[in-house]
This record gives sequence, C-alpha cells and structure tokens, in this order.
Amino acid sequence: MQALSTFDDAHHEQFMDQGYLRLGNVLSPDELAALQQRIDDIMLGRVRYEHMRLQVVEEDGQVRRTMGNEVQTLAYRRIDDLEQDPLFLAYIQTPLFHQITRRYIGEEVSVFRSMFMNKPPELQRELPWHQDVGVGWGIDTNPIVTVWTALDDATTATGCMQIVPGSNQHGIINERHFLPAEQEAQYTPPEAVIDLEAEAGEAILLHNFLLHRSGPNSTASARRAFSATYMDSKTRSRETGQTFPVVFGTQALDPATVDGKPAELVAKFHG
Repeated sequence: MQALSTFDDAHHEQFMDQGYLRLGNVLSPDELAALQQRIDDIMLGRVRYEHMRLQVVEEDGQVRRTMGNEVQTLAYRRIDDLEQDPLFLAYIQTPLFHQITRRYIGEEVSVFRSMFMNKPPELQRELPWHQDVGVGWGIDTNPIVTVWTALDDATTATGCMQIVPGSNQHGIINERHFLPAEQEAQYTPPEAVIDLEAEAGEAILLHNFLLHRSGPNSTASARRAFSATYMDSKTRSRETGQTFPVVFGTQALDPATVDGKPAELVAKFHG
C-alpha cells in the first residue's frame, strides 16, 4: 500500500470515526531493512545504550526488565527509549508524522514512548484488551496519537493486533488500562472485532482510546513492530514532574547529534 503523501480532512474524519487509519508503506525496503538490522543489533548487544529499558521473557515465562542489554537474544519482548537511536529517531520524525502531530498536538511535540514490541517465534503469550491511556501511565495528559509500524508481516497466525473499530468514541473506558471480564463482554463482542493485519513496512495511525489486543504467535517467524506515542511537549510525569524527549519543535532531538538518554529520564517507568 502506497504511503499517504498528505494527511487531509478526509483522513482526519476517518481516523476520529474508526480510531485507526492505514498510512501505507511509509518505510522503503532499504529503510525497513536498516531498522530490522538495528533492532537485532540492539537485542544482540552489538549496539548498546546504557539507559535503554528492555524486557526479556525468562524460561519460566516471567518477564524481567533490564537497564541496558544484559542478555544477547532475539527474544526480547519489549524495548523502550528508542528515540535515543539515530535511525529510530529519524523515523519518528518522518514528515508525514509531523503533519499528523501538528494537526492534533501543535508545533511542540514530545514522544511519550518509542517502543519495540516483539512476538518471537512460537511465543504463546497474549496481550489482553486495553486502551493506551489511564492513570497507570503516570502523566498529566492522555495522548491520543500513536503510530504503529510493522517491522515484519503481522498476520493472524503471528499474533497481529485485533481492534474494535470506533471504540475510541467511548472515551476512556477503564483508567486501569486492561478491561475486566464484564467490560470485555460489553465492549468487545466477537462480531465487532477485526484482525488488523499489516505488511512489513506499513504504518497505522492509532487513537489511544481504541480498544486493542493481540494473540499468540503460532508460527516459526518473528512478529516485530515499533510504536511511537506523541503528545504535547508540556506533558509531565505526575510523580517526578519531568517532561519527555522533544521530537518536533524548537528543542527537538536531532538524529545527527543525539547521544544517549539522560539517566533521570529512565529513573521512573511510565506506560
């Protein structure tokens, strides 16, 4: 699917009505290959960042968070703080994303989280129904704009995202992130759910109030994805008062000069 060249009123209306919008193959084959190689290099410890938070799944199925790469494996479940990597930062600052954030946020934009999510081959782990908002995120504003990008083909078999189109219009359903059983029954009836399959290199704009989940990966192939959540640069942590890395605006990070991430920005885990 060819990438959108501009984000216009029709796209805005569709996004607000359905809670998602396919942006097309924003990454060229070479750009996709570069990000795939970079995330593998980070997982295998060939590219290292001192203040990067990683989550690895242990043999007993428990998730352990590390600061920096401690284990050389392609089975990391999640990696945060990728805006400190020049390749990922450059992608976060894609001109189309700048158009979108200017419309919904303004000129001064920070990134709440820049997150790699991984379903390694045959990982039998599901992600329950939830919205990407709520008190658990620990910030004073709920963002509404996330760009999710497939780094591998995301299919039903590999545990692609499932969504309820239009569920963003309910507003915040549960401040505690995951839905209890009674709310699942009310808001996610099977007939309303669709599988959001995507090609590697395809980006999808998601409203943070959109209900979504993902199933297990039953294949021998990985299902990797990258997600960036954008918000007003004035947004602060409720606990520490800190703001977050600026990606558009007067103090925006520059891929040519970005150099790690300050320790104080990773002392508290948000989201």
